[in-house]
Amino acid sequence: MSTAADGSHATWFGQPRGLTILFLTQMWELFSYYGMRTLLVYYMTKQLLFAQDKASFIYGTYTAMAYFTPILGGAIADRWLGKRNAVVLGGSIMAIGHFVMAFEPTFYLALATIALGNGLFLPSLPSQINDLYATDDPRRGRAYNVYYVGLNVGGLLAPLVCGTLGELYGWHYGFGAAGVGMFLGLSIYLAGRRYLPPEPPRFVQPVAAPQDARRGHRRVWWLLLGVGIAATIFRGAYEQIGNTLPLWIDTGVDRSWLGFTIPMTWFQSLNPLLVISMTPLLLMAWRRRAAAGRESSPAMRMAIGALVVAAAYVLLAAVTALAGETRVGWAWLVAFFVILTFGELYILPTGLGLFAKLAPPRLGATTVASWFLAIFSGSLLAGAVGALWSKASHPAFFLLLAGLATIAAALLWRLDRPIRTLP
Repeated sequence: MSTAADGSHATWFGQPRGLTILFLTQMWELFSYYGMRTLLVYYMTKQLLFAQDKASFIYGTYTAMAYFTPILGGAIADRWLGKRNAVVLGGSIMAIGHFVMAFEPTFYLALATIALGNGLFLPSLPSQINDLYATDDPRRGRAYNVYYVGLNVGGLLAPLVCGTLGELYGWHYGFGAAGVGMFLGLSIYLAGRRYLPPEPPRFVQPVAAPQDARRGHRRVWWLLLGVGIAATIFRGAYEQIGNTLPLWIDTGVDRSWLGFTIPMTWFQSLNPLLVISMTPLLLMAWRRRAAAGRESSPAMRMAIGALVVAAAYVLLAAVTALAGETRVGWAWLVAFFVILTFGELYILPTGLGLFAKLAPPRLGATTVASWFLAIFSGSLLAGAVGALWSKASHPAFFLLLAGLATIAAALLWRLDRPIRTLP
């Protein structure tokens, strides 16, 4: 289904105005999520005095549950609440959770509240993108990369605002700022509702499809399962940028520059900053390849991205091995983020777009939620892998992460041909 909202023929930046509303809403949601995530491991190890392996396990479990609840939330939105109501209700619950995070005795309650609200919010917002475009609109394929840039502005601001407040003035100020960000996102969504696509009909049980059609649907779901498994393995490596990598930045990186010590949370702004700056160049290159008939298929693009991320971790393994007991210069960390972000742009927006593109009618939020199921399982894997940080040498740990990303790339390469043969 691809019914555009009233007034959607008017554009901002060459895209329907609703796309701007959606990515500004999720920009502030990402500000709140990454603002809290930037502080979470530091808060547990420095304020609550949790052991590293316990903090990594809690971090992995929390991020996993934040991406498991969308499976239920997507179904609730499709069948009962509707996408718009789910966004408003879920965002409100998340904002409350961020403010509750400012109080130590309610730490676990706050994590559970944020994860619950995220379940309603997360699948219902991006699943509205497809409905902004006609089926044959050539802009639709690139919309998810444009959207990804917009929401990464929130990821850029979060460590600078929430991280700085938390690190320099007190953890609870940082958590409170995350709650303010969530309320800003909800305000933008409500103010821009007229630019959004109309609410699709609630899901009704379809008439039994012909046998061939049912076989085709089963084939699609099996292939999406394969992509999800690959994404799970990839996430086990990728999610370390919020888990064990901050611990290494704190103790293993020389952060001095011109007599100034760079706050450790600032480095986590590099990833979204690079997403914003690199995406226009990548989109330009991809458009040229498409015009020349050499556009990569989605699964192959994702495989390339996973291999690039593997190369980023190989770089860290090499520099930590050469450094020995001395701290690594921060320029190497910047180089790592440049390579990692380049690979991320190939795999993560492409995967989300692939799931949305193959979604059955009236099951958009549910199918997009299936992509977040891979993030759930990948976050659990990342938590388990992160617990090995204090049990292995740094070079060995980074090589393990490179190996996980390489396995994901091999699986995606194997799935490429079957996906390309789908009707």
